[in-house]
Amino acid sequence: MGFCLGVDLGGTNVKMGVFYEDGTLRDKWEIPTNRANSGASIPRDIAESLLERTERLGISAQDTLGVGIGVPGQVWPDGTVDAENLGWERFPLIAGIEAATGFPVAADNDANVAAAGEYWQGAGRGYNSLVLVTLGTGVGGGIVVDGQCLSGAHMSAGEIGHVQVEPKETLRCACGGFGCLEQYASATGCARMAREELHKTSEPSVLRGLRDIDAKAVWDAAKAGDRLALRVADSFCDYLARGLAILAHTVDPEIFAVGGGVSKAGQLLIDMTREKYRSLALSFCRDTPIVLARLGNDAGIYGAAAMATQKLK
Repeated sequence: MGFCLGVDLGGTNVKMGVFYEDGTLRDKWEIPTNRANSGASIPRDIAESLLERTERLGISAQDTLGVGIGVPGQVWPDGTVDAENLGWERFPLIAGIEAATGFPVAADNDANVAAAGEYWQGAGRGYNSLVLVTLGTGVGGGIVVDGQCLSGAHMSAGEIGHVQVEPKETLRCACGGFGCLEQYASATGCARMAREELHKTSEPSVLRGLRDIDAKAVWDAAKAGDRLALRVADSFCDYLARGLAILAHTVDPEIFAVGGGVSKAGQLLIDMTREKYRSLALSFCRDTPIVLARLGNDAGIYGAAAMATQKLK
């Protein structure tokens, strides 16, 4: 059985994993992301770390199918990458790692790669299509149909956070638009809605005693029955359900998986969202499962390894 290598390139750390071809994780580790000189040494750092680890594990080059990598930016058909937070514009990432390792390399946007991971070995295993929605500081995600990540004509498919769900919004989103899903169904959006709700009323709430309100505090309070926090959670799930309904009517996936830091709110988040989604979705996709993602922070390395097995055979 061959091996595939998965790399999840982040702005702070690079996560890596060695997988058996069937998706079983053999080993995982991480190294710091060296962003000096616009990340010029990143391909070499990744290559050296992969070669050192495969040698330590006794894995030969002949047994290695290749490397998959998820990057925080756009990957163009010629293998170059645009990644603003790394200072990359048409950066030759794939060519650099291939030259340094001798392995074939495939790359895609990190959100798409995480979706591929959930599809391969996570919540989407056994399905033909999946939409992963990640609820963190912002809202991201990826779309997998028949085993393939959708990238789009401009490498922008899966920008779930910028689906418009509130046309009357006057506050501008970071993308420049108004009323984006990310403005409500993210950790940032959840905290903002909680502060706005506290400002509108003098209603007692455990949130009033907190110096810094974050999404975890809101969901913890909601689980404890705090009425104000429950209203915020209700609004959060209403917006999330609107976004999922739009995606259902566009992509019609077999399953939705919800990940990211806010997904740690757990089953309450899923149950509230599912109830609202059912009232918004067309009858033929009303019963599409909405579940918690399973792979957590490892989704990226799993998806990258999946890409290596699929694209590089």
